[in-house]
Amino acid sequence: MDAPYMGKILWVDLTRGTLHEETLPATFYKNQLSGIGLALGKLLNRIPANADPLGPDNILAFVSGLLTGCGSLFTGRWLVAGKSPLTGGWGDANCGGNFAPAIKRCGFDGIFFSGISPRPVYLRVEHGRAALCDADDLWGQDTFTAERRLIEKGGGAGVRVACIGPAGEKQSLIAGVANDRGRMAARSGLGAVMGAKRLKAVVLCGARRIRAHDPDAVKALSRDCIETLRFDPPFLNGMMMAYTGTLMRLLPVQMAMDGMLYKLMLDKYGTASMNQLMVEIGDTPIKNWKGSNEDFDRERSAKLSPEVFAQPVVAKYHCHACPLGCGGVMGESSPYPGGHKPEYETVMSLGGLLLNDDAASIFKLNDMFNRAGMDTISAGGTIAFAMECHEQGLLSRADLDGLDLTWGNSRAIVALARKMIAREGVGDLLADGAKRAAERMGGDAAALAMHAGGQELGMHDGRYDPGFALHYSAEPTPGRHTLGSQMYYEMFRLWEKIDTLPDVAFLYTKGHKYAWSPERAIAAAACSRFMNILNGSGTCLFGALLGVERLPLFEWLNAATGWQRDPADYMLIGDRIQTMKQLFNIKQGVDPRTFKASARTLGHPPQTSGANQGRQVDLERMRSDYWQELGWDPVTGRPRPELIRQLGLEPPGAWSDGV
Repeated sequence: MDAPYMGKILWVDLTRGTLHEETLPATFYKNQLSGIGLALGKLLNRIPANADPLGPDNILAFVSGLLTGCGSLFTGRWLVAGKSPLTGGWGDANCGGNFAPAIKRCGFDGIFFSGISPRPVYLRVEHGRAALCDADDLWGQDTFTAERRLIEKGGGAGVRVACIGPAGEKQSLIAGVANDRGRMAARSGLGAVMGAKRLKAVVLCGARRIRAHDPDAVKALSRDCIETLRFDPPFLNGMMMAYTGTLMRLLPVQMAMDGMLYKLMLDKYGTASMNQLMVEIGDTPIKNWKGSNEDFDRERSAKLSPEVFAQPVVAKYHCHACPLGCGGVMGESSPYPGGHKPEYETVMSLGGLLLNDDAASIFKLNDMFNRAGMDTISAGGTIAFAMECHEQGLLSRADLDGLDLTWGNSRAIVALARKMIAREGVGDLLADGAKRAAERMGGDAAALAMHAGGQELGMHDGRYDPGFALHYSAEPTPGRHTLGSQMYYEMFRLWEKIDTLPDVAFLYTKGHKYAWSPERAIAAAACSRFMNILNGSGTCLFGALLGVERLPLFEWLNAATGWQRDPADYMLIGDRIQTMKQLFNIKQGVDPRTFKASARTLGHPPQTSGANQGRQVDLERMRSDYWQELGWDPVTGRPRPELIRQLGLEPPGAWSDGV
């Protein structure tokens, strides 16, 4: 029977310089898909307890999704995974671009690296032949240069590269992995793991066919999805989006978010469409999470409007299998020709979070961090920490190597970014993120580091949407804005396919949004399970936000595999993956309770003005109910023994086989 998975993975022992293939049974994929499920199925049992994330025992996985390349839409995501040096627990970073199908076209569903190479190397896989190659001449090169040179070496078109830049080489704990000239698998610090292993890049060139059980059914589902996406009425400009945000903030009621509205925003401006809207409604954290929309008012946010970031774009950027194209490539007349325009997370982590309204500096910082291979979210959060430390007298101008690191000083921000990338002077203190810097500084600095479990938070405020605060604090991978929220649940519309899940009213009062209930816990757990299905199949979150009645994910899975499972069966796979992530953390000595987000980000103390005035998140109750709904102990967050048995994760040896 044809299937969308390749049935093999490649193991690379960097210490010995050896490679071997492993064949996987069909039951593996039936139990946990591919992607994140594949990575967990191999790493949970094989990475020893309390492994050094930057040592030889850590294993780094590059995996593609189950649906990637089989004709379904929005299914071009790949994932790098391993033990995170930033959090000490499970780490993964999700990325678009065109690297995901290249893994499968080389005949593999994943490539796994163990050990540490004695010298810089890169892996080259070409039409089934794999070899480790010397990378001495590439070490020290930025991601753009390294990628270009490796493509030229490989013969050009069809060659795909994932690589690290100087940040990963210097083992910055906020370093990521890049492909397609700056598309970043940025979170969890896995670029540092790659650097510690002296692995500069993974270079792929293959032509294996990726099949589906019923390709005609897959194509028919994709055609129907494209018809839905054709809906494209005239849309508001950036300033009107800001005024819409103001109206949303002032109204006593709220409309449930609809994915088609978000599709229109992405289609016109990409994620930068949210720049002003999110500030106005209170979703964007400002001034290291202590400020509000009043500190970054419409006059200031207008300098970072969607039009500003759309202006240098000459072409949409489409990841593999994406019909939408929310990215943008900048033209030759831009100071950064061929690079990607800044995304919302980048703009606001380097903008509003720092009170920086200088768009030119954000373009520059985006290019610098993409070339260096450094996570812009964590970098912005760390710079915000340093700014407040300077404001509070904890870092003097001398400590900052003479930089006048006052709020909004874009020249100082750019100069500090250079130091962080080079690990030079004060940059060495900050290159591992805010939590590590605060620990080295001691004293009162810890209260100014905004993070969860060591990872800086995404640019979505849990005081506006309590679901973000919950998932930042209760997930096995903390601080991530892509794992769940109340807004995501509204947009996924899972109740349309699974009638046991609570639905959401079209219109509800603002007070209802902040009232916790058992239904909220059910919805939050459903978000986590569904996100694991997305990350196991290689599906883009933005596509999934269209809603399951518009994006036929469950139907694609059945057509591609021939399994004929119902949505609840797939959610059980999501449950298994979620529990495996938590088991990984517990094996590595992580106490789940320590991932709680910083007090300020939860409204303790509450803000006295602005969009989130007076709002507080009752995290203890929310987290307890969420863990309970997942079948974990509501106090400790440890999966219950009976759940482990039900999910087929006992005995522990089964973890490595995914059964």
